[in-house]
Amino acid sequence: MPGAGPTAAPGSRPTVKLREAAPDDPPRYAPEWLELREPADAAARAHDLLDPLRIRLANLPGKSGVVIHDLGCGTGSMGRWLAARLDGAQHWILHDRDPYLLHFAAVASPRSAADGSRVSVETRRGDVARLTADALHGASLVTASALLDVLTREEIDTLAAACAGAGCPALLTLSVAGRVELTPSHPLDAEITRAFNDHQRRDGLLGPDAVTVAAEAFSAHGATVRLHPSPWRLGPEQAALTEQWLRGWVGAAVEQRPELRAEAEVYLNNRLRQCAEGELRVTVHHTDLLALCHPVDGAS
Repeated sequence: MPGAGPTAAPGSRPTVKLREAAPDDPPRYAPEWLELREPADAAARAHDLLDPLRIRLANLPGKSGVVIHDLGCGTGSMGRWLAARLDGAQHWILHDRDPYLLHFAAVASPRSAADGSRVSVETRRGDVARLTADALHGASLVTASALLDVLTREEIDTLAAACAGAGCPALLTLSVAGRVELTPSHPLDAEITRAFNDHQRRDGLLGPDAVTVAAEAFSAHGATVRLHPSPWRLGPEQAALTEQWLRGWVGAAVEQRPELRAEAEVYLNNRLRQCAEGELRVTVHHTDLLALCHPVDGAS
């Protein structure tokens, strides 16, 4: 899962369920995890980026509504958050490699915009890292949530080129920033963070470097780019999410650096106890990106 790893407590359900299928099939992100993080995602996303986006969408030629491509949609949380914050008719095209998640997204999609206008939805299964400008023809906006950090540099440049070629803006939210703050602090916090960040960069993925690379890529394609922090702020009210995040965060760090295992097990047990007792607060830093690409041939 973006932002953590698949480690789970003995006897508990895995946060990431792997398909019983071909080895090269993508992982299936459990809807339970996506549902658990949705309120924190909604609270974290940068509202300050919405006004420039609304202005851009309001200046679209014609009045027939907007077409929004949601990349790596998961269960559709981005649509549930954004559709109700935009006026006018909207048609959402939900992209994901996993038909199981696409089903969830379609069933739970919003039906009305902020002003009561109709919202319609369709789903497309495919690899979002291979989108082209042709695939985005007619798009008014591209969105994604917690996606950039699981892409490579080449894939991000492909995405930026596709958006620029289609002349549509992109709102890309909740990319991990590589910084975590836990209160009370612990001497092992920094080492776990470094190991986790290295794990996020494995196999050419960009992890915490993704938003910087994306800003450079969109800028190179002529877009105006705005960045805004979008941290998770987790306290006692978010204990269930904090627990799952901790298990994945520490688990990924140990997978990257097995020599940490003994220390990390004691650390994790201590953190889980603090979480259960309402003593732990965690800030997981993310960054949201709005790229306003130049319109093409009168498009958005």
